Amino acid sequence: MSGASFRLPETPAALVLRRAVRSWLAEFLPADAPAVAVALSGGPDSLALTAATVVEAAARDLPVDALVVDHGLQAGSDRVAAEAAATARTLGVREARVRTVRVGTEGGPEAAARTARYTALESARDGCPVLLGHTLDDQAETVLLGLARGSGARSIQGMAACTPPWGRPLLGVRRADTRRLCADLGLVPYDDPHNASAEYTRVRIRAEVLPLLEEVLGGGVAEALARTGAQLREDSAVLDALAAELLARASDDTGALSVEILATAPAALRRRALRTWLLAGGANALTGKHLHAVDALIADWRGQGGVAVGGGTPQARLVAAREHGRLTLRRHDRSPAR
Repeated sequence: MSGASFRLPETPAALVLRRAVRSWLAEFLPADAPAVAVALSGGPDSLALTAATVVEAAARDLPVDALVVDHGLQAGSDRVAAEAAATARTLGVREARVRTVRVGTEGGPEAAARTARYTALESARDGCPVLLGHTLDDQAETVLLGLARGSGARSIQGMAACTPPWGRPLLGVRRADTRRLCADLGLVPYDDPHNASAEYTRVRIRAEVLPLLEEVLGGGVAEALARTGAQLREDSAVLDALAAELLARASDDTGALSVEILATAPAALRRRALRTWLLAGGANALTGKHLHAVDALIADWRGQGGVAVGGGTPQARLVAAREHGRLTLRRHDRSPAR
């Protein structure tokens, strides 16, 4: 079945999914995209997304590929991946490709699986944008988890609709609609048992916390959380632009920063500029504690020494320091003094 011949029934769920995908393609599809890829797990969200994308992409004479990642974490995962690819072909994709990955252990099982999955998708996409099946419900969970971390507005702004090459057309679509569309099409989606395991915090948020909030607050909580994330993302874009201007004014030819210029800026902009500067200089695993300690070199200067930030090597630490009215970021030898 080709993409051009596949049709969706005119059901409410189909209309919701088609509208979401059509809007995303109109706003974010790169003009030179050779095709569109969909990350397909075989679950209801990615199956419904694949079906809607095939139809909407066909209207643009654009082929759709399905990318299936087999994490190998459960017995029979190869069969699940093969079945997902076969279903995608019946929906009219040009090609369905399965990539088998080895999941490591760094960062815990969820983070390690995510890293392996995105690496595989990146290697398989062949220059195409990759659409992901994250829904409004996923967005609400992400915002709530960020709120619990207490790391500021950046952590509760949720996922973006487009962070090339990744696209998320369904952030305004409820998970129930993706299941309805699968039912409308007679598809039986795969339900990953990990998505029901209470050992994962996100699963407990989904199964226990959000339903309780909906009950106590009278409904509409998921939509409100997703809306809050979207509003914060818009605000953050403005603040990031202003912080970029501040960073450009404060930077000299060596990459050091003027303390005087930074000291006169609002703290929120200054810390955003410092965060960008530190990340660009090689800092990783940057925490709020690191950032506030570096900021104190400007706003609470008492002659304190430099601040070690993540991103060093076994031989050298990466250190931000105040020197003659400038902030510098350099690697310092870890070897003990002789």
